[in-house]
Amino acid sequence: MEKLAGYVEHIIYRNTDNGYTVLNLVSGEDEITCVGIFSTIAEGENIEATGDYTDHPTYGTQFKVVSFEEKAPEDQEAIERYLGSGAIKGIGLAMAARIVRRFKEDTFRIIEEEPERLAEVKGISERKAMEIASQVNEKRDLRQAMIFLQQFGITMNLAVKIYNKYGQEVYGILKENPYRLADDIEGVGFRTADDIAAKAGIRTDSDFRVRSGILYTLLQASGEGHTFLPQEELTAKTSELLGIDKDIIEKNYMDLSIERKIIMKQSGEQTQIYSASFYYMEANTATMLRELDIAYDVADAEIEQRIHNIEKQTGMQLDEHQVQAVKEAVRNGLLVITGGPGTGKTTTINTIIRYFEMEGMDIFLAAPTGRAAKRMSETTGFEARTIHRMLELVPSGIPDSGSMSGNNAPSGKNGSFSSGGMHFDRNEENPLEADVIIIDEMSMVDIFLMNALLKAVSVGTRLILVGDINQLPSVGPGCVLKDIIRAGSCPVVQLTRIFRQASQSDIIVNAHKINRGEHVTLDNKSRDFFFLKRYDADVIINVVLQLIMQKLPKFVNAQPYDIQVLTPMKKGNLGVERLNSILQQYLNPPAPDKKEKEYGDKVFREGDKVMQIKNNYQMEWEIRGRYGVVIE
Repeated sequence: MEKLAGYVEHIIYRNTDNGYTVLNLVSGEDEITCVGIFSTIAEGENIEATGDYTDHPTYGTQFKVVSFEEKAPEDQEAIERYLGSGAIKGIGLAMAARIVRRFKEDTFRIIEEEPERLAEVKGISERKAMEIASQVNEKRDLRQAMIFLQQFGITMNLAVKIYNKYGQEVYGILKENPYRLADDIEGVGFRTADDIAAKAGIRTDSDFRVRSGILYTLLQASGEGHTFLPQEELTAKTSELLGIDKDIIEKNYMDLSIERKIIMKQSGEQTQIYSASFYYMEANTATMLRELDIAYDVADAEIEQRIHNIEKQTGMQLDEHQVQAVKEAVRNGLLVITGGPGTGKTTTINTIIRYFEMEGMDIFLAAPTGRAAKRMSETTGFEARTIHRMLELVPSGIPDSGSMSGNNAPSGKNGSFSSGGMHFDRNEENPLEADVIIIDEMSMVDIFLMNALLKAVSVGTRLILVGDINQLPSVGPGCVLKDIIRAGSCPVVQLTRIFRQASQSDIIVNAHKINRGEHVTLDNKSRDFFFLKRYDADVIINVVLQLIMQKLPKFVNAQPYDIQVLTPMKKGNLGVERLNSILQQYLNPPAPDKKEKEYGDKVFREGDKVMQIKNNYQMEWEIRGRYGVVIE
């Protein structure tokens, strides 16, 4: 590591989010380009930086800074350069020269201790003198706070966030309760706060640590799909996390409850403990669902005649449960339609759509994922969108068409929807303009998304929720569809009949058998349901390759590209990573006409089958039509 001292002549680039900066440093007679995290540095300031020289392929030699220390200007030239750099608003080069000419090396002492004397300089009023002193002191305080925070292993970028939040209170907070950082500052979790607390000498059984540990355990549980934990389980998990006795944890529940950070609910003999944000989100969701559950008085004969007309026009034939579902959709503001595979949910949705279309109503269709929305569009013939797109997810810096309310802003801290600095443009102040909203694949909707959806649905709009509670639950917290059905407070129609076409599929028949707890037949005489028992990993891979490349394409009339391979693990001999590499080698081998891109230890090749696993809602994109004209 080398050291480099000098003054900042020019800041070339700075990322305000993470503090990454490119600057010119004048050291003696040399001008050196430095790169690193310099959140607080201004032009004209003196620093001593530690780092190494590197060669950038485009920009040449640079000094990569690992750490730095700000130095106070020591001579008149340095003081004048700093004051005239623009770091202090209201002081230009000429005024800086006049100030230093008047007070010489004593300039900073005068500013800090006798700021009123700045008015002795031509062009500076007493008010301006105090403003200058305030800015200089503020920068001095920030420098001192940065040095203080770095003692605890806090990065410069995080230190700036902490200081901007607390100001001069930061000293007391870090010495008394560093766990406040986990509550107040985005990007700081319990683990980070706990490391800082350990360095600050906070006891392992401190009440602050215990309470923060309880909230952290509830947060971890939400990542596993839970909106609450039974008290005994929460106590056990927190005790294991903190390495302290369970009794110490138990006595802190009441304090957290009084502070309204947790909600304790008795359910039978069990005490359920919620993080307050999840409890109120569930309560608000229930309230909004009740408000939508409006009854409409429509004659039975009128509905049946309309259904009969739709059946004649489309050739569809509804069973009694499907007819009941259509009737309930017409008579109620809120309806749940549920049923397993092959029970006619799609036919029911199509009939409901055509019924309300004949009434001249505006109908929105949506699903939680892009694939589900695409499937919904294909089976209904109407445009379907993801719920996120329907609610108009936009970056938080972009104002919405209604006024932005605080509880609509997404945030992982308060429990509302969060997606990398995004918010939903559609909300209670800017609701969806539809008469009927149909949501498919509801089992995948978590409490965050449901809460956001309901905020955007006006009372008087019909909401129809369709899904199968026996499918895998949502990745996020909550079993929304299952809980709505269990509550029994709104109309629910369950479709149970397996239709003839679906009953020919042993996949669908066996799915229903499994749900009923019945045994499935594994004799491999089925048309579409097989079980090939193999034990050796390499043998299994060979069988998979034979099935994909030779047997299945003819049997199911599909291309190898259309066949999906699923495995329950990521690593290992039969994990996703190894299987992907082998399948690529056999199904899409290298060729002179195929472009390739290396990323880490993976090679992406033209013609590969890929899955997008993370969305970037802030990426700019465009669709061009004929002649290169942008159409969207």
